[in-house]
Amino acid sequence: MRLEESLGPILIARRLTLAVAESCTGGLIGHRLTNVPGSSEYFLGGLIAYSYLAKEKLLGVQHNTLETFGAVSEQTAREMARGACRVLGADVAVAVTGIAGPGGATPDKPVGLTWVALCAPGFERAEHYVWTGNRRDNKEASAEAALRLVLDYLERTSRG
Repeated sequence: MRLEESLGPILIARRLTLAVAESCTGGLIGHRLTNVPGSSEYFLGGLIAYSYLAKEKLLGVQHNTLETFGAVSEQTAREMARGACRVLGADVAVAVTGIAGPGGATPDKPVGLTWVALCAPGFERAEHYVWTGNRRDNKEASAEAALRLVLDYLERTSRG
């Protein structure tokens, strides 16, 4: 079973809603979630915030965060997830920001670097990866990692 298919029954059973904030994945996570029949019962929506301005205006990412740490950083990913929870009124939100490639790398941020963050009541987590595929592969790996983070959170919290 695909990750997006596994999320729905848990979210429904726990009466939780989900939102996404996407940058490098460009809507791929939302696309995967809405491919599941009945996802409207738990998926509120998503925001694609690709530019600094969109991250600030749509998600409330602080300008200082972007200037100090950059768009592809743990701090930005966390603020994106918090913003998606706040703006869409979701119980759980996941955010992704990264460098899909082939360009955009810096000496300390290689192509493939991706940060994924999750926000839920009383819980936050961020993880980073460095994918080695082409642009499409990196986007798909990032979306998969985001969905995996949500499922891991739901499974851990359901066990107490």
